[in-house]
Amino acid sequence: MQHRLEEAVLRTVLYADVFSFALTPAEIHHFLIHDRPTDAAAIEEILISSARLRALLHYESGYVTAQGRLELIARRLERERAAQVLWPLAQQYGVWLARLPFVRMVALTGALAVRNPSGQRDDLDYLLIVLPRRVWLARAFSILLVRLARRRGIEICPNYVLAANMLTQQRQDIFVAHEVAQMVPLYGHDLYWRLRAENAWVSAHLPNASGVFYMEPERPTGRVWRTLKRLLEWMLSGRLGDWLEGWERRRKLRRFMPDIQRASSAAQLDEHQIKGHFNDHGRRVLQQYDERLRRHKLTPQPDPILGIPGD
Repeated sequence: MQHRLEEAVLRTVLYADVFSFALTPAEIHHFLIHDRPTDAAAIEEILISSARLRALLHYESGYVTAQGRLELIARRLERERAAQVLWPLAQQYGVWLARLPFVRMVALTGALAVRNPSGQRDDLDYLLIVLPRRVWLARAFSILLVRLARRRGIEICPNYVLAANMLTQQRQDIFVAHEVAQMVPLYGHDLYWRLRAENAWVSAHLPNASGVFYMEPERPTGRVWRTLKRLLEWMLSGRLGDWLEGWERRRKLRRFMPDIQRASSAAQLDEHQIKGHFNDHGRRVLQQYDERLRRHKLTPQPDPILGIPGD
């Protein structure tokens, strides 16, 4: 049992190492890459008592890194300071995104969601869940907000827009599991929990990450804005909205087609979702993670549909 838990802790730290990120014991517990749930006390105890982990990991000032990566602790502290600057902005723009027509859930994603921004001018990444058959119109409204924010020197990226009737993720590897588990819902908490329920496969990778690590209360969007939102949705609910949705989808697909066809693209653009990931960051992450696993003589990640192998 101890051997399996040691390997789970090591896998978890090595995954974070891909992102040059030092972890706290609480984060190791929450995002533990294991085949069963484990309590937090067991993580604390094994970090202190395991001779194997003491040889492979560095535990100092409340942070854990791989051996030889002690500089990540100072980097983590620097990025925490950047996160403190960006977090209120992310909340503020999350409210503005929630005010847009057809938007039913807003979640903070990307590096900031785990307090790991590259600096105080890092992008604010969001997932939007929207009404079915209005994915492209919802994105069009969000792009107006993107342009307004850019005038203030703030880069917001609603780079994943998903219909509320298509919540199950088709790609089910550790990278996507982390993306689901680490997102921070800012608006539409009920829909967030539906998303988690429809992606219960995440627990096969991250059995402790059933909740939100950085939970935020849902902020009100304001009565006037809710009224305006309902009015715009009513105006665009019929044939006019259907025509505009189709026109916007066809227009953008023509524009994005060269990027979609690149070998490195992981973009998914259709009537149900707009996932503008034209460079497959997830594939690179998994390759770098597997390299670290092999160096430590751990079993590499298998095909996503098979889950994580037992030890």
